[in-house]
Amino acid sequence: MVVVGGGPVGLYLAAALLQQGISVRVLERRQSRDLHSRAIGIHPPALDALDGIGVASALVREGVPIRTGMAVSRGKTLGVMAFDGVSDTFPFVLALPQFRTEQLLETRLRALDSGALVRGVEATGVNDDGDHVTIEVQRPPGTPAGATSFSASMVVAADGARSRWRGLLGVPVHRKTYPDHYLMGDFADSGRHGDMAVLFLERDGIVESFPLPGGIRRWVVRLGRPAEDARAVDLAGIVAQRTGILPDAGTNSMLSAFSVRSTLALRTAVGRVVLLGDAAHEISPIGGQGMNLAGWTPGPWFRSSWNPWQEGARTPNSRGSRRTGAGLRSWPAGSRKSTCCWDARCRRPWCACGMRPSAPPPQRRP
Repeated sequence: MVVVGGGPVGLYLAAALLQQGISVRVLERRQSRDLHSRAIGIHPPALDALDGIGVASALVREGVPIRTGMAVSRGKTLGVMAFDGVSDTFPFVLALPQFRTEQLLETRLRALDSGALVRGVEATGVNDDGDHVTIEVQRPPGTPAGATSFSASMVVAADGARSRWRGLLGVPVHRKTYPDHYLMGDFADSGRHGDMAVLFLERDGIVESFPLPGGIRRWVVRLGRPAEDARAVDLAGIVAQRTGILPDAGTNSMLSAFSVRSTLALRTAVGRVVLLGDAAHEISPIGGQGMNLAGWTPGPWFRSSWNPWQEGARTPNSRGSRRTGAGLRSWPAGSRKSTCCWDARCRRPWCACGMRPSAPPPQRRP
């Protein structure tokens, strides 16, 4: 199997499949990891899944377990919520920068197969021959020569919200933007709120605050319009105006502005290629939703759907996949040719790959 995308979802899936005896290659366009902190919250169900590949303990050792959340307004505590009842195994939300989560996942992946992750390759085309898929790749100038194509029985595209693979497959999307704009940054933590998550419900706007490892605290403010050319001092000033707490702008280690949008792929599987994570469904990142709902639990599903392909069996669903895959002979970059693994003769609400489509089959036009 080939997994395209070396983010948390792709790395997790590859490790889960390797543990089950399935050969995997992860193709990652970036030659080095982005050290931006990005998503920081890992929820209990995700930790359970990560525990299944032997990574959760290392994550918990490095992260900050957030066991309590507090709502505040005008200096008064409105309520406190304990997370100890949400899980028997991990009764907290774990705060850890995404780059560190990815590093620990990569370490586990390389322990299972030192050659599983291939960096510096970008897909330029895909060819589906019914019983296997061939991926054509290119490498940046000046990098060591290597394979120009990879072949696999199945491809999982987990290449993010700006998925190139959606374009290669000609998969249409439904995109919606929302009037929600945020500015966030990481600053030195004064220690005032300990390991608590704090939500400030203020008249001028919501402020969110979360502890991070290393004496750092994430501050997030909601804005009425997109933040343009914002500086750390601007964010610190907004936090101070709304909460009375002034983060030290000189300690800022990350600053990012974003607006909320959703992107839904109208097909999640085409022949032997499956979209996963943000490539299939981008949602608001607030609360760690993007990373936690991206797909931490597909490993067993792929395992259950692997044997029929691996052994050559032709189940009703695999026949449907072969029928639709027959029309997917070659997609050069930018091609709009595509079909969906939904088949009118199959009429099953599950794709041949074992994944539920994100939308019902399109109605046939007369």
